[in-house]
Amino acid sequence: MAKLAPTLQAFFTDRLTRQRGASPHTIAAYRDTLRLLLTFTQQRLSKPPSTLDLTDLDASLIGAFLDHLQHDRGNSVRTRNARLAAIRSLFTYAALHHPEHAALIQRVLAIPPKRFDKALITFLRPADIDALLAAPDRLTHAGRRDHALLLLALQTGLRVSELVNLNRADLHLGTGAHVNCLGKGRKHRSTPLNKQTVTVLNAWLDEHRGGPDDPLFPARTGTRLSRDAVERLVTKHATTAGLKAITPHVLRHTTAMQLLHAGVDITVIALWLGHEQTETTHIYLHADMTLKQQALDRTTPPNTTPGRYQPNDTLLAFLDSL
Repeated sequence: MAKLAPTLQAFFTDRLTRQRGASPHTIAAYRDTLRLLLTFTQQRLSKPPSTLDLTDLDASLIGAFLDHLQHDRGNSVRTRNARLAAIRSLFTYAALHHPEHAALIQRVLAIPPKRFDKALITFLRPADIDALLAAPDRLTHAGRRDHALLLLALQTGLRVSELVNLNRADLHLGTGAHVNCLGKGRKHRSTPLNKQTVTVLNAWLDEHRGGPDDPLFPARTGTRLSRDAVERLVTKHATTAGLKAITPHVLRHTTAMQLLHAGVDITVIALWLGHEQTETTHIYLHADMTLKQQALDRTTPPNTTPGRYQPNDTLLAFLDSL
């Protein structure tokens, strides 16, 4: 029997940290998934996690765990599939070290992700953008911070994780103004800034002094804002602006749609957003009826005359003769 504990520990310390150099966000996501799995297994088998064998985590138990996530914890199909991806990564690593359990591991790896309907994306119209940016009270320090954060998010399309990890040194506000960020997959990218954003960010840096490695948008305590904090402030200001509840990712979608409406090529938008593949960016082509109507207007309608089919007299005569 292969004990699970040494394999799981090596998966984090050797595979994720040393070999792959996984980001803290990835490690935390995998950690949370496996913690949930171990807790579920402990309750199901009445065995402490430290005593579990690899064979305890067979395909039937993993399947039951995935059902538990959806039906008992109320997780979405996307979340369920993300949890499965973390489990598959662990078992792929285990296959290299425990070939004697190849059949069991292969059955777990054969569990497919669930298909789901992909809803059209949500994005803000120009009037909504203006209302959201006007919502923070710029007579207060927190309001000026929130205004600068929202403006930067809407202009650059940065992910919320990228926004909260920005340092002051990541801004370059001189000639060729841009912001640097470490994005998904540990990929560095630079995004240009327009004059309005540069002006607001210059004012923010002058007001909130700090060192190069200090967070660009700190919390009241001076520490880095959390993802949840950004989500709360976006919801707060959206409510003030009279908008339906929106998430920070809606701001990212809005950036993409603005670029698309401006005629920017889809491959450039993919680079701007840090998408691995341009197929990911194609969702924006399906999202806006305005773009589809413009495409329809450029086509020539078929030269047809509306009306009902009228049989010729010979056919009428034949029918009358029946």
